[in-house]
Amino acid sequence: MTDTIRFILNGKLCEISGLPPTMTLLQYLRGPAGLCGTKEGCAEGDCGACTVMVARLEKDGSAPYRSINACIALLPSLDGRQIVTVEHLRNVAAGALHPVQQAMVECHASQCGFCTPGFVMALTNELNNNPQADDTAIHDAISGNLCRCTGYRPILEAARRAKDMPRVDIPADAAALASIARTKMFSYEMPAGKFFAPVTPDELADVLAQYPDAYMLSGGTDVGLWVTKFHMDLPVIVYTGNIAALRGVTDVDGNLEIGAAATYSEAFAALAKRGAGMEDLLRRIGSLHIRNAGTVGGNIANGSPIGDGPPPLIALQAEIILRSQKGTRSLALEKYFIAYKKQDRQPGEFIEKIIVPKRAENTLFATYKVSKRFDQDISAVCAGFALDMDGGVIRAARLCYGGMAATPKRAAAAEAALVGKPWTREALADAAAAMDKDFTPLSDMRASAAYRQSVAKNLLKRFFIETTMPEVKTGVYRHAG
Repeated sequence: MTDTIRFILNGKLCEISGLPPTMTLLQYLRGPAGLCGTKEGCAEGDCGACTVMVARLEKDGSAPYRSINACIALLPSLDGRQIVTVEHLRNVAAGALHPVQQAMVECHASQCGFCTPGFVMALTNELNNNPQADDTAIHDAISGNLCRCTGYRPILEAARRAKDMPRVDIPADAAALASIARTKMFSYEMPAGKFFAPVTPDELADVLAQYPDAYMLSGGTDVGLWVTKFHMDLPVIVYTGNIAALRGVTDVDGNLEIGAAATYSEAFAALAKRGAGMEDLLRRIGSLHIRNAGTVGGNIANGSPIGDGPPPLIALQAEIILRSQKGTRSLALEKYFIAYKKQDRQPGEFIEKIIVPKRAENTLFATYKVSKRFDQDISAVCAGFALDMDGGVIRAARLCYGGMAATPKRAAAAEAALVGKPWTREALADAAAAMDKDFTPLSDMRASAAYRQSVAKNLLKRFFIETTMPEVKTGVYRHAG
């Protein structure tokens, strides 16, 4: 028997059936719901015109709102959630403009107006959670919102002004969310396809055993584009976002264990502490809206050669736990990637968690990202470096790159050139020369092969400078340690 999709939209319970499982939240809002304040600009999670606030009930009874891109969120994945769109702001503000909207008016922060609802929702979400957000938090909150009229200065002024206005809270209704929470797997089956959302790892293993060719959905930051851009048919979708056991982020004897369905926002604080450059890299994985949806496990599972998560995690010697009805097995993360779009995941298996070992005190580590834009851009080259030191001598080296090969790949020849040697300019030069044996990168829209090869070597040089000459400032965002 199929269930209906249930969520709370602008304070009212919605129960939906008869719509295709691949309909996006944005399509529903602008279509059947008749809420056209949420705009479609890119349909791929880049421009933020479709930003909405979404809350779900957590284990501790809280229900914090997070901003997401409605354009790539499949409608059934919102089952059990509470959604707020720009239309609802006048209701919570008793018919007046919300402080963010009023500040946007007073600061002349709306030009053509197309992007305005998205900015309003992003800033409302931030100030609802963080009333005294500083400029860094404000910049981060709207990093996924684009203004083609280049009106960012007045938008920032509006955000600052809104902080000083009388506050209008938008609390989620935890009791209502509890009343529609699922205690067993949500099943939504239509002629256009099937959607399953298990609530336990065992249910996930069972449904994947029944449908081994199902498309697994977590944050939708890739799968959403398969629907909106490639118009793919997804006959069976299995969603992991309702499995609380796969969303934990815990420290176990110094080892960080991250459930595969934990979003980057949920894992942000713990991952940021694992080494130099991690916080800056994480802040550049998409936008805040993307990190609120995209998962650590999903970033790994799709096997992209330009995913930003794997290079530093491989350098940190992370492993993954794979699970199925047959049991579990552990695998070094670097061995998961076999070839382009080919990973070591058997039919019916899923990534259960990622384990990041405690970094030894004698290990030098840093991670870097190079892309055309600072915010919300795919890497041309991403790197994670780790050197295990014994005094001044390198005992082990792990130099992993994304964007340099068909998979995230270690520079084996460069590593061999370093092991057993002091960390000196001579060793650096030997490693850089050896790197020509490691990679034959391609040229594409993000970078040429020659540029990538040069950047890969220069990032290693930056690592050397930052770990041997801390007085030299190589950038304004971070330094290695």
